[in-house]
Amino acid sequence: MNQHLISRIAIYLLSFVMIFFGIQHFTNPNGMVSRVPDFLPGGITWVYVAGAAFILAAISFMTNILVRVAAYLLALMLLIFVLTIHLPQYLDTADKDYRQATMINLLKDLALAAFALYIASNARHQKVLEETSLEEEEKILHKQLNVVHD
Repeated sequence: MNQHLISRIAIYLLSFVMIFFGIQHFTNPNGMVSRVPDFLPGGITWVYVAGAAFILAAISFMTNILVRVAAYLLALMLLIFVLTIHLPQYLDTADKDYRQATMINLLKDLALAAFALYIASNARHQKVLEETSLEEEEKILHKQLNVVHD
């Protein structure tokens, strides 16, 4: 299997997870509204905005359109979740089970943010791989290596 195919499979897997998360925000908004920080007005609106953001990012990744922007915005949203939702919940509870669940959510969103940053950093490369054949990629690589050695 070539590297591009493996990369696309990983991106599709992430996209399916993001679509699932997005759908959950629309089908269970009342269960999530309590996680919206008190300092944010609008409550349930933010649950819907986050759900739409998950779904739109997934569509962007699958269609390979505006991937860099979508990935950076997704990473930013997930890091905001870590800092404004999960970390305060972790620090504010004495319940061991709830604390463990909150830490799992914190680490999950942190890992997803890292994956989104990785996708953003490789977005142009993904597009190049999609638009060029393997032979063309090898020629480009050889030219680049020759320039480095000259």
